[in-house]
Amino acid sequence: MNQSTRPLESFSSSSSSLPLLSYPTYPNRKPDFLPTVTSKPQKPSSPIKKNPTSSTLILSSKSQKVSDTSKTMKRQRTIVTFNSNMNNNNNNHLFHFLSEEIIFIILDFLNQNPIDKKAFSLACKSFYAIEAKHRKKLKPLRSEHIPKVLNRYPHVSHIDLTLCPRITDTSLTTISNACMSSLRSIDLSGSNCFSGTGLLSLAVNCKNLVEINLSNATELRDSAVAALAEAKNLEKLWLGRCKQITDMGVGCIAVGCRKLRLISLKWCPGVGDLGVGLLAVKCKDIRSLDLSYLPITDKCLPSIFKLQYLEDLVLEGCFGIDDDSLSGLKHGCKSLKKLDISSCQNITHIGLSSLTSGSGSGGFLEQIILSHGSPVTLALADSLKKLPMLQSIKLDDCPVTYAGLKAIGNWCASLRELSLSKCAEVTDESLSSLLTKHKDLRKLDITCCRKITYASIDHITNSCTALTSLRMESCTLVPREAFVLIGQRCQFLEEIDITDNEVDDEGLKSICRCSNLSSLKLGICLNITDEGVANIGMCCSKLVELDLYRCTGISDSGISAVASGCPGLEMINIAYCKDITDSSLISLSKCSSLNTIESRGCPLITSLGLAAIAVGCKQLAKLDIKKCSSIDDAGMIPLAHFSQNLRQINLSYSSVTDVGLLSLASISCLQSLTILHLKGLSPSGLAAALLACRGLTKVKLQATFKTLLPQALFEHLEARGCVFQWRDKFFRAELDPQCWKIQLEDIMQMQ
Repeated sequence: MNQSTRPLESFSSSSSSLPLLSYPTYPNRKPDFLPTVTSKPQKPSSPIKKNPTSSTLILSSKSQKVSDTSKTMKRQRTIVTFNSNMNNNNNNHLFHFLSEEIIFIILDFLNQNPIDKKAFSLACKSFYAIEAKHRKKLKPLRSEHIPKVLNRYPHVSHIDLTLCPRITDTSLTTISNACMSSLRSIDLSGSNCFSGTGLLSLAVNCKNLVEINLSNATELRDSAVAALAEAKNLEKLWLGRCKQITDMGVGCIAVGCRKLRLISLKWCPGVGDLGVGLLAVKCKDIRSLDLSYLPITDKCLPSIFKLQYLEDLVLEGCFGIDDDSLSGLKHGCKSLKKLDISSCQNITHIGLSSLTSGSGSGGFLEQIILSHGSPVTLALADSLKKLPMLQSIKLDDCPVTYAGLKAIGNWCASLRELSLSKCAEVTDESLSSLLTKHKDLRKLDITCCRKITYASIDHITNSCTALTSLRMESCTLVPREAFVLIGQRCQFLEEIDITDNEVDDEGLKSICRCSNLSSLKLGICLNITDEGVANIGMCCSKLVELDLYRCTGISDSGISAVASGCPGLEMINIAYCKDITDSSLISLSKCSSLNTIESRGCPLITSLGLAAIAVGCKQLAKLDIKKCSSIDDAGMIPLAHFSQNLRQINLSYSSVTDVGLLSLASISCLQSLTILHLKGLSPSGLAAALLACRGLTKVKLQATFKTLLPQALFEHLEARGCVFQWRDKFFRAELDPQCWKIQLEDIMQMQ
């Protein structure tokens, strides 16, 4: 092979080796042929030849002939030259040389934007068929599309119906008959209107179903849940907020679904000791059990503590559990890794001592959540000091003492995560004593610890240099100089929340040294200007989320710097940054991954800037332009045309009229619509828009429209699965940012 020949690509499949494709090149010379590839033998006069004794395909041009010799075959599998008749045969393209498995790998890289796979499938008939065979997950927008979609994608194993508020038994029967044994997971957590008939069809026909999510099915009753007993291979089941089910329904599941590994019964008030006890006795493979806010007592706990594989137990808000209830932990749950007993007011250090006494569960416990519970005293700290594997403690909103925190600091040397959010008694002294030995701490939450000052930040940044997450919203006594220490000493940070603090440009510049930052929240930081924000663009190229809520010192130049330096940005909040204009939105339109933009209260933004966002940010899913009074119908037209992934929009107090609202009907994904105080909106225009937007599941409206529109309209829309939320708010003038902050602090102090 000529040394100037360069390989394009080489592939291999499980069945046979595929040809290596290459083409000759010449310095300063254009090839005298155009590319094409064919897999069919041609006549001798054709430039394409097939060796009868070999599977090697040889293509040549008029000016070049390549002989099929053994020497050549050692150096290359195939030499491909090209001809100009590519458009004459639909099968003449490189993908016909690739195995199906290789094309599947290529399709795996097209997960970022759902439109990409659709574009791939529309390229040709073979791509259309391959994409249908490759797709394993479906998330239809409306239930009426289900039969057609399942016919298009027969190999689906995971179906997400959270965008379909109204799923009937007919829909579930259609799914079960179409998918049969290929279906492994179905999510119905946002759906209603189905009964036991549909669930029974799934359980009987889909023998390999292992996961089903029925959360928020508030009308589901025992008879419907009992149908799931036929799903013998079910491993994961979510029933959160299924408020109508009782012990009887859970008992049927326990008897029929013996392979359960995870079950959530959060906020199922009809389920008590009997149902939970049956689950523990019959389903011995349970690894994760969520019993949050159930009216259970100590009667069912002995059975739970005998589950030898249980790793995650959530007892949040179980007010019937006390210290005596936990005594069974002394000899059971030896595999337990996570225990959540937050909001259990009757559990004290006495109950927690059961974790470490006997041969119980304490040996492998890695995380314990005690939020909103008993005071953190020396006795409580001592009751936990024999947990050798403990890595995470959450004490949010607990009364804390200096002695208790100091004791935890002395013995919990392995802590990786600590949360003290809203612990009002935390001081510089207590926090410093707690963190002295925690050199390996990765996550720290001191939100609303309003007594800490510079000394705490100095100690945190000296001791915990490996931090990846720091949340310290509303630590109002921390001076601006302290924030410089964060960037100087904790450069591994990936997430920082310093909302409502005194940080200034100098502190922000230092924080931006953390080049791995993916999330930065600076809301209500009134000392920040464009000079500080420019550093974000220069240093934080991995940033995904940026919150500048009410940062009134920010203007277009700061946003432009962020947009040019953070190409992977997915979420930005510039609400009430009143100096922001269309120039900022035009800059942000270059961030093609943006899916959430919150720009409410920016009066200088117009339809021109919104149009730029619509064209550049195709993945936009959530948009808030409330109180952007200069945005009108002209901004809705490009939004309707380009933003086909938009799911949620707030148009309140804008200048959009009937025409603009009606244009949004072309966005098939649109589900949530907030339209308060639109002066140009008429009852007839509203009615037409609501009927045209067939995918709506939630609409917020001014209460005055309730009497202006016919009741039959609301009944029709509610039958489609739409929920209306009525608001009766009068227009309120916007406060000066400093006045607003003072007012907020007064409210917090009253609480």
